[in-house]
Amino acid sequence: MRNRLNKVIITALIGVAAAGTAGAQDMHFSQYYNTPMLVNPANTALMSDNDYRLGANYRTQWTAVPVPYKTFSAYADFQAFKGQNTTNWLGVGIAFYNDVAGDGNLTLTRGDLTLAYHVQTSDVFMISAGLQGGYATRTIDYNKLYFGMQWDGFKFNQSFASGENNINVIKTQFFDVGAGINFSYFPSELAFVKVGVGFAHINQPKETFYESGINELGIRPTVNMDGTFVMDDIFTLNPSIYYSMDKGASELVFGTLVQGKFTQRGNNYGEHKGEGSLIAGLHYRYKESLIGSIGLQWNDLRIMASYDYAMSSLGQNIKAYGGMEFGLVFMGRYGEHSRGAKNMNCPRFY
Repeated sequence: MRNRLNKVIITALIGVAAAGTAGAQDMHFSQYYNTPMLVNPANTALMSDNDYRLGANYRTQWTAVPVPYKTFSAYADFQAFKGQNTTNWLGVGIAFYNDVAGDGNLTLTRGDLTLAYHVQTSDVFMISAGLQGGYATRTIDYNKLYFGMQWDGFKFNQSFASGENNINVIKTQFFDVGAGINFSYFPSELAFVKVGVGFAHINQPKETFYESGINELGIRPTVNMDGTFVMDDIFTLNPSIYYSMDKGASELVFGTLVQGKFTQRGNNYGEHKGEGSLIAGLHYRYKESLIGSIGLQWNDLRIMASYDYAMSSLGQNIKAYGGMEFGLVFMGRYGEHSRGAKNMNCPRFY
């Protein structure tokens, strides 16, 4: 009985906290490498041997609580105004996000437009800078929330007054601005390294459900470092580090993906039908969760699934052992005439 009560109280506190802060923590994905523009606007259309990219992600978190958290994203970015020598180009991207959290259906809906410019400064270096503008709305259903004054000693009773005043706004909206910069190094066709920093909420938009509220989103810096290293004819490593700060909170994730290449042959000798890679990965979100990933890449299509095993005390107390996440990325060229051409002398990366 006590364990059940603790679970109810903790779950209720999560919902109340979400309502009070109105999104103090931004949405995030464990497969951050599959949400490039969310990490850093300078990632827009930064591709080694393709012209455009389409992607989607779906995440569900803490399935043991009454209302699991769900996050969805879809995006597209493409290269434009590419020079004849492909050493510089403009990246244009659009993205859509939807995040639903907790009993009160705290919902964030957001659309972004992102621009980035990529300049190759030498045979082995490239600098990228990006700017992002987005419009977001948040809604909440207060009738589905439980407050401390509604506890009758046995359960939460919604017929009791909540004790909350000035809660007349159930929808808030704001314009959001972000920016970022990347430095890429590709010494050969076997290695690629990128270091970048992005800044979200540069304009510090106001976000609150209270009429007299002054809650502002703080500037959120995100540092990301990732690499692609071809080990031999079969195996490729993709190590990465992600670090983000959001007012008093921070998130550190690090780990690697391993790709094992295979080729499908046709019925005729020497006929080549396509090539792909099996993908496996392990990442660690510091003091929070262990993330295992598997996936398949076939030609220009990548499909991935990952699972977070919660290791934090909160996750263990409410038996919310983690969440599933799925990612889909497709990359391509504008026409057959451009296939085989490369923007950078480095291995393919996403």
